[in-house]
Amino acid sequence: MDDHGSPLRSRAERQRQEWRKKRLSIRLALIFTVVTGMSLLPLSGVHEAADSSHTEEEKERKNTEISLTKQDQKDVTKKESHTDEPEQIEVDTDPTSHTVLVNQSHPLPDGYVPPDLVFPDVPFPFSENLPKKQLRREAGEALEQLFAEAEKQGMMLYAQSGYRSYERQQELYAFKGNRAGGAANQVSARPGTSEHQTGLAMDVTCRAVGFKLNQSFAQTREGRWVAEHAHQYGFIIRYPKGKEEITGYTYEPWHLRYVGKKMASELKRKNLTLEEYYEGPAPEVDSGKK
Repeated sequence: MDDHGSPLRSRAERQRQEWRKKRLSIRLALIFTVVTGMSLLPLSGVHEAADSSHTEEEKERKNTEISLTKQDQKDVTKKESHTDEPEQIEVDTDPTSHTVLVNQSHPLPDGYVPPDLVFPDVPFPFSENLPKKQLRREAGEALEQLFAEAEKQGMMLYAQSGYRSYERQQELYAFKGNRAGGAANQVSARPGTSEHQTGLAMDVTCRAVGFKLNQSFAQTREGRWVAEHAHQYGFIIRYPKGKEEITGYTYEPWHLRYVGKKMASELKRKNLTLEEYYEGPAPEVDSGKK
């Protein structure tokens, strides 16, 4: 029995060893699987987070592109609107305003009288204390400064005709209309459409033209100086040469209109009339005086 038992024990022992090896292999495989799975979990989270981050970045990029596109469209539209349709400034129709627009399309109220008329301390070619010597206070003070500077430069300016009442304009309109055979609009402004009634306009002249109001004043030293420097004191040449179809009146280098330094400088710099500044309708051309 000893002779036959020894091989049997050896075989049984080998079987047990092989079974232990298999169990060990299975355990190792299970451990490897568990460990590997656990190690992959954080990586999976990272990938998921990265994918989520990329998605959010893509959404943000697209939103930014859309926003920029909309803004570009707005900018283009705004630019086109400024290019094709210049911003229109509301016409100033307040008769007491220094920047009021008065012409045949924008008359003053019937019987309007300026609130603060004064007699400016400037030379006139006549001695009578007539109403046409008057201007509104601010315009009168500015005229005094303009004349004073001209005198410093060796020139002598004279004021000829300032404020004109509604009633006085009626008389002139009727008188000049009769002389013109009824064509009053060609020689005089209708009552209520004359800038002289605002108290902001003054016709100026000089000795070289015999104190008259005519276009030759523009060729005198005084006329050239006034055209160049009037805006510095708040005045404009209200009816400039080459703008007759816009203003409705012929060239009058003697007719100064007070609008204040700011507007006068802008109109001078841009070579604009009040009609062009406000983009108001231009009346028909006539050769009338005011």
